[in-house]
Amino acid sequence: MKGIICYYSGSGNTKLALQYLSKKVDNVDFELFNIIKNDIPDFSKYNIVGFATFADFGAPPKLMYSFMEKIEKQNKKNAFVFNTFGFISGKTLKELGNLASKSGFNVHSGFSLHTPENYPPMRKMGRDYDNAPNPKELQLFDNFINDLKNIVGDLESGRTVEKRKLKSAFIGKLLPSFKRTQAKKDFGIQNVNEKLCNECGLCMKGCPYEAIIMNPKPIFDHDICAGCWYCYNHCKQKAIFTPKFSGDFQYPKTGEILRKKLI
Repeated sequence: MKGIICYYSGSGNTKLALQYLSKKVDNVDFELFNIIKNDIPDFSKYNIVGFATFADFGAPPKLMYSFMEKIEKQNKKNAFVFNTFGFISGKTLKELGNLASKSGFNVHSGFSLHTPENYPPMRKMGRDYDNAPNPKELQLFDNFINDLKNIVGDLESGRTVEKRKLKSAFIGKLLPSFKRTQAKKDFGIQNVNEKLCNECGLCMKGCPYEAIIMNPKPIFDHDICAGCWYCYNHCKQKAIFTPKFSGDFQYPKTGEILRKKLI
């Protein structure tokens, strides 16, 4: 059976979790499809589809919304949703499921995995969660993976898999909706320390919103920038700074603790 997981991973936590899932669900040959700067895949080639991202202020990132809106209406193709989160998942999973359902997918399952926080303002507050997931959270993830394997088995046998209602975590129901514009406010106006910048272009190449050009130093288009912190987190020279942050509390890639847990 062939499957595809369309994902958006800022720091690599989500991608690492999907690699773990793909290896464990051994009755599906999964392709991992990065939605950044890529066209919509041909879903007719796959028996099952996954949509995965990280929680961005308690909801899917703006980029995931844009991607899902471009998908042509499907005829109840089987799908699942998945998200990672640091501080809180909020309504991310439920909203991602709603987006997939609106695109015509039969969303039969979903899971939210606690992982280290990659948002510098949260890390500055001491909410880094670098030891996440804890043993109980990892066991729940494994339970979800086993359930997904069983669902695939049902599909292979021709049995119908009923659509399931995805729910937000209890704490997510209690919290008000966050304003995504707060991320850009937290970020502020990016600046470049020209003495540190080596004009490598990594920030421009990796910016998911294509809000950076090199001339020869980075120039930021603040009308496009969504405040995702990619350029700040991934600048190896720590040359990009903001009014409140200057090279501190970066999270450019998955930590060693998480990699050891998801091998």
